[in-house]
Amino acid sequence: MMNIEKDIRFTSQLNASYGSVTLVGAGPGDPELLTIKGMRAIFEATILLVDDLVNPEILQYASPSARIIQVGKRGGCVSTPQSYIEKLMISAVAKGEKVVRLKGGDPFIFGRGGEEQEHLQALGIPVKVISGITSGLAASTALGAPLTHRDYAVGVLMITGHNKPGRNATDWAQIGKVAQDTKLTLVIYMGITGIDSIQSGLLESMSSDTPVAIVQKATLPDQRIEKCTLREMVSKIHETKMGSPSIIVIGDVLQALTQIANDSVAPAFQNIKAA
Repeated sequence: MMNIEKDIRFTSQLNASYGSVTLVGAGPGDPELLTIKGMRAIFEATILLVDDLVNPEILQYASPSARIIQVGKRGGCVSTPQSYIEKLMISAVAKGEKVVRLKGGDPFIFGRGGEEQEHLQALGIPVKVISGITSGLAASTALGAPLTHRDYAVGVLMITGHNKPGRNATDWAQIGKVAQDTKLTLVIYMGITGIDSIQSGLLESMSSDTPVAIVQKATLPDQRIEKCTLREMVSKIHETKMGSPSIIVIGDVLQALTQIANDSVAPAFQNIKAA
C-alpha cells in the first residue's frame, strides 16, 4: 500500500498535480453569516470535509460535482477520529483535489484548525485559512450584550469547558479570580457536560450574584436563551434542559442589558446585583 505521508513529506514545493487545502469557518449557524471569501472557497472545492455543526444550507454553495463527506465531531457522540480526517485530506491533496475543511464557527477558535494546519504543513502541504464568526461572538449578539462594554469589562476570556484527554483539569477557581479581579467576561465553549465542576470552581472566587446567560444554537431558528445568576446556573440548565451546542456567558457585561437591550430582554437582569 502506498504511504501517502511518506511520499509527500518535506516537499518544499509540491508538484503542480497536487491539490490544496483550505480551512473554512462556516460561522455559528445562520448561513447568511458565512463570509463571501468562505463562500467562494466552498464553490471552488472539489471535495468538502464537513463538520457536524455546519448548517446544511451552506452546502448549497458547493459545486454540483463536488464530493461532500460528513466528518462529524460532537462531544458525547460518536465522532470521526481526527487522525482519519487528516488522512482523508492528505489523500485528497495527493490526488489533486481542492480540499475545503468546513468547520462550524472559526477554525482557530476551539475548532482543531491549528492541529490540522500543523500536521499538513509538516508534510509540506500549504494550508489556507478563512475565518468565520465564532459562536461566542454570535451568542453575545443574540443576547444584545457587548462582550467588552467598557463600563463593565476590559476584555474577554474565551475558554473551553472540555479539555483534551489527558490534560489536567481546568482550575475554575483561578479562572474566576482572574475574571473577577481584572473585569473580564467569561465565554465558555462546550461547558454543558462539565457544568457542575465549572460552577463549583467559579463560586470559590466570584460573586454568586454574577449574571449568567446560556445560549443554545446561537443564530439558528431554534435558538434558546436562558438567564440566571452564577448561583442558579446548574439548576437553570437542568430545569430548562439546555444542551449542546451552547455558549455560556458570565460577567457584569450582562448588566448592560438593562441599559441597551429591548424591553423584552432587559427586565430579566434588573434585579441582579453587580458583583
